[in-house]
Amino acid sequence: MKLYNTLTQKKETFIPIEAGKVRMYACGPTVYNYFHIGNARPFIVFDVLRRFLEYTGYEVTFIQNFTDVDDKIINRSHEEGITPKEVSEKYIHEYFVDADALGIHRASAHPKVSEHIPEIIDMIKTLEEKGLAYNIDGNVYYHVDQFKEYGKLSKQSIDDLKSGARIDINDEKKSPLDFALWKKKKTGEPYWESPWGQGRPGWHIECSAMSKKLLGETIDIHGGGQDLIFPHHENEIAQSEGSCGKPFANYWVHNGYINIDNEKMSKSKGNFFTVRDIAKTFDLEAVRMFLLMAHYRSPVNFSEPLLQQAATALERLYTAKYQMVFLLEKAANDTASENEKVWIAALDQYKKAFIQAMEDDINTADAISVIFELVRDLNSSLDEHSSKPALLAGKTIFRELTDVLGLAVKDKETNLDTEVAALIKQRQTARKAKDFKRSDEIRDELLARGIVLEDTREGVKWKKA
Repeated sequence: MKLYNTLTQKKETFIPIEAGKVRMYACGPTVYNYFHIGNARPFIVFDVLRRFLEYTGYEVTFIQNFTDVDDKIINRSHEEGITPKEVSEKYIHEYFVDADALGIHRASAHPKVSEHIPEIIDMIKTLEEKGLAYNIDGNVYYHVDQFKEYGKLSKQSIDDLKSGARIDINDEKKSPLDFALWKKKKTGEPYWESPWGQGRPGWHIECSAMSKKLLGETIDIHGGGQDLIFPHHENEIAQSEGSCGKPFANYWVHNGYINIDNEKMSKSKGNFFTVRDIAKTFDLEAVRMFLLMAHYRSPVNFSEPLLQQAATALERLYTAKYQMVFLLEKAANDTASENEKVWIAALDQYKKAFIQAMEDDINTADAISVIFELVRDLNSSLDEHSSKPALLAGKTIFRELTDVLGLAVKDKETNLDTEVAALIKQRQTARKAKDFKRSDEIRDELLARGIVLEDTREGVKWKKA
């Protein structure tokens, strides 16, 4: 497999530190609000990367943190009249509601900043002992000038960064690039005891400390959105490598931006969409399909018509899936014909093409194209005369590939409400008696309940509207 490494700016063959095992860290949300469509992209991208690695036989330890100590959380606590801890716990819960709807698997662990203060303090002390951090009246800063490789991820020199940095007249830092590792306590803020007095950690140090504790000093893959390359990930490298003297991550993977109707998403422009907002109109699985139909490093333009196209494409997958389920229920032939045996053997071409696409820097766009080629084959090759082995083979390869992407994973509801099931039966009776008026009335009544009927050669099929 090849991954585009932001650090080297080229595709590289992925070779894990330990054979058969992958240690991966991806930056999670700051939990002060519902997450937006821009946040959803890295969550989905790294969920798929993890799924594919596991599919190809790796044992993956995947860490995604929750930032539960932050200025935004403190501000929200004042707005809502609750404690910062209550704010973070509330939105951690809401994160999982939306993440589940997007089909995002739980990480191996979801560490919180508030639960790793000792590790954070220990790392800051180490940096201070090495001359990479300094204390100014209870505020501890990273001394960027002392880390000679600063800028290697974002490909910027320290001098260039300094020339573009904002300089505050009363800034106590030694350099405008220096960033906070520990912040002195302010009135009304949560705080912890430390060697530098009461305070709380800065944003960047948390990921370095939690990654080290849960994954070790050097990890295989670190991921996040393109917007995190500088300063967050650049600062993580300075902290982690400065404290232990070893490479922090061997592969840095970043997804591209999302625009809304060809404009950058912005609250001030009124084009800011949370995933919870989108869920009012669309099944969130359509959002997953939409984001995976583009390569993860490409910019994506988000709009309702494009999301509707993704929803339609997703429906095609479900139609193929439910058709195979329906035919299997009716299939009577337990033995595949010679032609079917040849067809079953040929299905392996789709698996090979799918893996080839995914091994090329997680090209989900091409992988989805392979799945739709498979669907066309399934639709043209399987019918009411197909044998059980042929139907099972088609269903198995379809499920195997769609599961890697987390698409078409829902099973059709088979236990209809007793009253609805009775209405379907009444309609069938009415049709046999040529009472088409009553038949149409029942169809309309079921439609009002969100049940769509389809009359096919194989019998009546139904689906949710």
